[in-house]
Amino acid sequence: MRACPKNRNPPVPSATQVPIVRSAASAVPHLPEGKIRLGISSCLLGEEVRYDSGHKRDPYINGTLAEYFDFVPVCPEMAIGLGVPREPIHLVRGKDRAVRVVGTRTPEMDVTEALDAYGRQMAGELEPIHGYILKRASPSCGMERVKVYTPEGQPAGADGTGAYARALMEARPELPVEEEGRLGDPTLRENFIERVFVHYRWRSLEAEGMTAGALVDFHSRHKLLLMAHGQKPYRELGRMVAEAGEGDLAATARAYFRGLMEALRRPAGRKGHSNVLYHLMGFLKEHLDPGDKAELVEVVESYRRGYVPLVVPLTLFNHHFRRHPHPYVEGQIYLEPHPAELMLRNRP
Repeated sequence: MRACPKNRNPPVPSATQVPIVRSAASAVPHLPEGKIRLGISSCLLGEEVRYDSGHKRDPYINGTLAEYFDFVPVCPEMAIGLGVPREPIHLVRGKDRAVRVVGTRTPEMDVTEALDAYGRQMAGELEPIHGYILKRASPSCGMERVKVYTPEGQPAGADGTGAYARALMEARPELPVEEEGRLGDPTLRENFIERVFVHYRWRSLEAEGMTAGALVDFHSRHKLLLMAHGQKPYRELGRMVAEAGEGDLAATARAYFRGLMEALRRPAGRKGHSNVLYHLMGFLKEHLDPGDKAELVEVVESYRRGYVPLVVPLTLFNHHFRRHPHPYVEGQIYLEPHPAELMLRNRP
């Protein structure tokens, strides 16, 4: 990876007006040197694999994200033998309420089992990936809200999941998965990429060799990030780690990872981030004069009320932590969970 290439109602700065801010630590060892691998629906990269010989090339994915991620393209419909061009397929809910994937003109062409089997196969073969971007609304790749039809071809709701996507997510529940359409939402985009980097760090830890001490250290460095997502998982996972040396370490590590990734699926909101920011103030209380403290409170409140993006209070906090470094704070992933150049914390 390239070098990661006092008004009560202050104005909201644009993304270009807010500086890129590094954490208080001078080095960022938790960010990889190379690109992280992601699985992706082939059509999103511009490959002409759709039923009509077209594609759905996504400019954000192929532009911004391609600078930080290597993509492993997969088209499950092509992989199971459907050619280009081909008869479209869709989800059909029968009288038994079961959903099948069949041809729109030839209902006898049922590819449900083939897509399911291929999803489970790729869940194993794509083990080195740390996330997956799926094509929305696809009867094979759609993550959610895929249209479902009756056997007569009438709309029957939009509560379906693509057969390949369902099998993949069931086989790899800890894997960060998102649709390209939802990446247009700034909150969901940051949440997905944050989870990708957490997944990468965990797999790196496993590759180095899991020990009770390594698990404790991993949790310690992710504490504030986890706190932003909720107090309950923060406490539950903390108790789990505290008992890591007393039983089956491998089982504890697996349970911890599942719990961690599940907790992170819930995007952190302003309330959660504000809680972390006030927690961070505790590490500065002995170093700041009353004016500095009042300024920090004012900026945190401006963020909490939605007047400024998260990068604004973080800029001020990093300024103070550079002057008054604290070893615990320097080790916290929260301060830079992903490359600052992605500007994920600059959104209003």
